[in-house]
Amino acid sequence: MKYLLLNGPNLNLLGSREPEVYGHETLEDVEAKCQEWAGELGGTVEAVCSNHEGELIEAVHSARGRMDGIVFNPGAYAHTSYALHDAVAAAETPTVEIHISDVESREPWRRISRIGPACVHRIFGRGVEGYMWAIRHLHYRALHPPTTRAYGEDPDNVGDLHLPGAGRGGGPYPVAVLFHGGGWRRVITRDVMDGAAVDLARRGTATWNVEYRRIPPVGGWRAMLEDGTAAVDYLRELADEFPLDMERVTTVGHSAGGHVAFFASRAARNARVQPARFVPLASMLDLDLSARSHRLGGLVERLLGGEEGTAFDDLNPTGQVPLGIPTVALHGTADESVDVKQSRNYVQAAQEKGDQAELMEIPGAEHGDFLEPNSTAWQEAAQQIIDPPA
Repeated sequence: MKYLLLNGPNLNLLGSREPEVYGHETLEDVEAKCQEWAGELGGTVEAVCSNHEGELIEAVHSARGRMDGIVFNPGAYAHTSYALHDAVAAAETPTVEIHISDVESREPWRRISRIGPACVHRIFGRGVEGYMWAIRHLHYRALHPPTTRAYGEDPDNVGDLHLPGAGRGGGPYPVAVLFHGGGWRRVITRDVMDGAAVDLARRGTATWNVEYRRIPPVGGWRAMLEDGTAAVDYLRELADEFPLDMERVTTVGHSAGGHVAFFASRAARNARVQPARFVPLASMLDLDLSARSHRLGGLVERLLGGEEGTAFDDLNPTGQVPLGIPTVALHGTADESVDVKQSRNYVQAAQEKGDQAELMEIPGAEHGDFLEPNSTAWQEAAQQIIDPPA
């Protein structure tokens, strides 16, 4: 894989320009890291930076037929340049738009992307590491191209379907519905589950890696949970077109995505699709414990939004059991983001209410290890998700 790393206006000033917004790393630091990240996936990077729109257009044109993907930080041109939109569209080279800062939390004009509709994905607000996630997305997209479908009317109501390749018998395939984490915030999107989605598909399980509406500054949980249910329910439409086994549906959630997956599983059991299993990974399953955490308390406050009558138990999986389907919760013992006690408390409560629930603690595993296909944590998780479990 060969990637064009394309940076637009003012990014040559990284490290000195508004470091409180863009960080202290220089453009040279970013380019070196991208070479390293691409190299870990067997790829290479060609870096171009320009403050001139025409030069950026020429660089995009030069990638056509020569590069496997473009990681493009257009700077302020993202919000104004239809010419760059047309260049990206004409190049027919998969392009990820990236921004270091959280552009959707800044001035209103930064929330508009003219280039985004021509790109295969958009990443913002993850700092310099956003470049890494962009490279990963292009890598996994090339390794196993998804079918992207909308399951609702909101722009966030989309998902990527990965089917096992030829040689798997043609299906019908068991399905894993994947819900990404990120503290219910918009800066984290479904691309973080790309590795898991592709790995499961290569093992013979179809994956439906979904996006959903996340919380604005306060509240927004109703729309989020509605989307979780709708995403699972949409499998029925997908099964009319693709060989999916609706009797073997597993809901999977990482971090805050485990919270969404729980309620999707609970509500969907009375809808058109009834999940057979629930597999939360390092998940936020005890909101009472989350609210008392110095890392997570603010996120829970934003989730609840100060709404009157919204009690922890109403949105707390530990207080809403039994779920009624088998659960295998996996959690790393070295997780410093979501305490392993969350999974312990959930599984204990579920068992006390009659659920078939099991906890697998992965010694030394950290929070993000479940997103890495080569990690021990993910290998253990995959074995619990594939049907039948090994």
